[in-house]
Amino acid sequence: MYPIFTSLHLHIGVNQFTLSPETSKHCVQVLRMQEGTKIDITNGMGAVFNATIQTAHKANSLVTIERHQSVAASQQKITLGISLLKNAVRLEWLFEKATEMGIHQIVPIICERTIHERFKMDRMQNILQSAMIQSQQAWLPLLCEPIEFDAFIHKHKASVNLIAHCETSEKKNIKEIIARDEVNLLIGPEGDFSSSEIATAISNNYTPIQLGPTRLRTETAGIFALSVLKIF
Repeated sequence: MYPIFTSLHLHIGVNQFTLSPETSKHCVQVLRMQEGTKIDITNGMGAVFNATIQTAHKANSLVTIERHQSVAASQQKITLGISLLKNAVRLEWLFEKATEMGIHQIVPIICERTIHERFKMDRMQNILQSAMIQSQQAWLPLLCEPIEFDAFIHKHKASVNLIAHCETSEKKNIKEIIARDEVNLLIGPEGDFSSSEIATAISNNYTPIQLGPTRLRTETAGIFALSVLKIF
């Protein structure tokens, strides 16, 4: 398999394409690629282009597109609604790992107990792209701007809706959940969802779930839940 890179502006029908300065520098200066080197490029929307470097330049390498192939999207589409965190590094880690696992969509949410720093959309998008390339995928997860908890509940609809919380009440073990199509998964802040938020979710057909006997950090809970729900 040839190294895979990304260009969200590449589309079917293009014969030649100039790589971005960042990708060109990585190819020429880091990987020492030369004219004639074959690479794969994805546009993050399911298309993989087989290309050959025609001009190797650290700022604007030119490639020739030889053919393309389409990669089918997963039938299972998990949307992760997860609280913003005060420690942005931990949230970045979660976004990276969720992308590697093939998440469909990530929606940062603001809950009653959310404590967070400013959300840096451009940085998070770059993290998702890097994780997509590293895991050699052709579909870039959708990343939304942060929204309020209630807005998420009313905007995002799915056949399976799940909310993980820590309150003592009747909950279903996540291992019992069958989720083959569209799934909404809600993970709260370090202080958990409030009682009113949990009630709102349940009244909108969300199933409360438990993630095991221990209390998990937000980012750990998100990755654990995804690993259980994900169908390969």
